[in-house]
Amino acid sequence: MAETPPDHLSSNPDSPFYDEAALNRGVGIRFKGAEKTNVEEYSVSEGWIRVAAGAARDRFGQPLTIKLNGPVEPYFRDVETQG
Repeated sequence: MAETPPDHLSSNPDSPFYDEAALNRGVGIRFKGAEKTNVEEYSVSEGWIRVAAGAARDRFGQPLTIKLNGPVEPYFRDVETQG
């Protein structure tokens, strides 16, 4: 597996950007320099993340999300702990 996370990744199994191997490895996100732990989806090239909007759910049981724009820096958590 590559040492850099995918450009676009989603935690929703129904998404075409879902990658179970990368998620099992542990992907961390820095957004605008701050560590984010509630990211549902991100895109580095487009510069956005989607985060859950509280505990609200849509009619299919998926969390409602808000799209935030800014610099996104994904990293593998296991690489950071080895260094």
